[in-house]
Amino acid sequence: MKQEARMAGTGAPEGGPRHVAIIMDGNGRWAQKRGRPRLFGHHAGARRVRDIVASCPDLGVKYLTIFAFSTENWKRTQTEVAGLMSLFRRYIMKEMQEFVREDVRVRFIGDRFRLEPGLRKLMEETEKMTAHCARLNLTIALNYGGRDEVARAMRLLARDVAAGRLDPEAVDEQTLPRYLDTRVLPDPDLVIRTSGEARISNFLLWQSAYAEYEFIDTLWPDFTPEIFARLLAQYGARDRRFGAVGA
Repeated sequence: MKQEARMAGTGAPEGGPRHVAIIMDGNGRWAQKRGRPRLFGHHAGARRVRDIVASCPDLGVKYLTIFAFSTENWKRTQTEVAGLMSLFRRYIMKEMQEFVREDVRVRFIGDRFRLEPGLRKLMEETEKMTAHCARLNLTIALNYGGRDEVARAMRLLARDVAAGRLDPEAVDEQTLPRYLDTRVLPDPDLVIRTSGEARISNFLLWQSAYAEYEFIDTLWPDFTPEIFARLLAQYGARDRRFGAVGA
């Protein structure tokens, strides 16, 4: 096991993950434990996102991807879905200028065409406003599903093959990622899921082939920067071999 070391001038562990992806689970249960409606927990979860985003640069995290709403979440009650969409609009409007001030570049992944036009416009404006930012790359997965992403990528790839722009014999593991929503991002090094559930829920299926995973019992609204830092330090102690044999 490596000794926990700190990078000079920061609180980041040496050898820590460059790209962290988080499945932010447990908002509803957090609210129910307090006798409040589920949307109360989602609002608390949105405030926690702000804390974690702010902590990333000092912890050495250059890319943060958060799972905000899945393609399966439409199965929830109409009240909860409508409340979440309203929360997303308000969150983006409220945080847009803060992202610019804090030098955070924002991208959205997922099938945005099912989202209502006003929300899509806000997403596009945020991406344009923060396109020059470089301190942290924040990716928000909204109406995202890993299988849906691969299916959409395959449709684009198939069109290029049909149009003669791509030789089907040239398609390999390096080809498909160029058609994914995440084509400009590195693969995640660490995937964290809060709330005690130990499943990946259709999140970054292709990209996470060699990611390390942490499943923790903490509900998302209780996930503090201190817990985040501890998980990053634990990651630094792991021996990542990518299929090879250790020395």
